[in-house]
Amino acid sequence: MAHQKLDILAFAAHPDDAELACSGTLIKHIKQGLKVGIVDLTQGDLGTRGSIEIREQEAAASSAIMGLTARENLKMADGFFTESDENLKRIIYAIRKYQPEVILVNAISDRHPDHGRGSQIVSRANFLSGLVRIETKDNGVIQKPWRPKNIYHYIQFRYIKPDFVVDISNEWETKLKSIKAFKSQFHDPNSDEPETLIASSKFIKYIEARAIEFGASIEVEYGEGFTVEKPLGVDNLISLK
Repeated sequence: MAHQKLDILAFAAHPDDAELACSGTLIKHIKQGLKVGIVDLTQGDLGTRGSIEIREQEAAASSAIMGLTARENLKMADGFFTESDENLKRIIYAIRKYQPEVILVNAISDRHPDHGRGSQIVSRANFLSGLVRIETKDNGVIQKPWRPKNIYHYIQFRYIKPDFVVDISNEWETKLKSIKAFKSQFHDPNSDEPETLIASSKFIKYIEARAIEFGASIEVEYGEGFTVEKPLGVDNLISLK
């Protein structure tokens, strides 16, 4: 996929995190003509089912379903990545490369410890990316500092009260297709691989229940919730739902 400036860039600790938690929001903005991408921090290689190669193929299939402009994987150590200088600079490089106006990233805390850790490292890199004295290069050319206008955290397995909810009622079916593109990870009655929480027949029902719950909070069919790091600025109270 071509390298170009994006409007929204979602970071995810693992391939399929963004699909499960915020793909409806990504799809909604793509339908509005915005350019959207995903950067996965790890290849999800500690996952019980599938393989790195399979997940790479599934991520490509999901990206096509959503209509992403760009997707790449930083290949950090699944389960073991830390806030090292090297990892921070990898994320800073990606932020400066795509120059998004908005970043979406993992939940501030969750069942999987990588999610909260991914949230923290991207939040820190987001700030550092705007500092002139931190140097990163793209093909030998020094990148310009870039700090997005806002960073929002999507909500994953554990419930967190959202600061705002996006109506994804019209995007729900496409969201489901993007999730199911990761077919090695989710329920398949014909699979002989070990069953996990996300591979159980109940898991997609959990995802739908959460979307219905968040949707109900703003009186729509399906919603995705987000938390903020700073208060939202509002110009027009009438336009708020």
